[in-house]
Amino acid sequence: QVQLVESGGGLVQPGGSLRLSCTVSGTIFGIYMAWYRQAPGKQREWVVRITTDRSTKYLDSVKDRFTISRDNVPGAVYLQMDSLKPEEPAVYYCNNHPHTWSWGEGTQVTVSS
Repeated sequence: QVQLVESGGGLVQPGGSLRLSCTVSGTIFGIYMAWYRQAPGKQREWVVRITTDRSTKYLDSVKDRFTISRDNVPGAVYLQMDSLKPEEPAVYYCNNHPHTWSWGEGTQVTVSS
């Protein structure tokens, strides 16, 4: 059973930055990975994914502000978030893509002045 542990969330002012981390219990070599988020009262949505050769695809609303990266061994995925907007508070999760693993607890991101 793969375990995912997200961290790095917190409170940031609009326009601020955060770097999220996700550790995976094992290697992620050969596995597409992604970040997802779930805002209060909304369904969880895909934000960005990264392939095994580090090709990336972003949700249009985060393009040019968020950057995903990965380490295969040990398994870890990162999300650098810059220029955060007030409408982006959510719990952020990592998972494989498309997701088949159980979800971790996520990490809360709050954007507020």
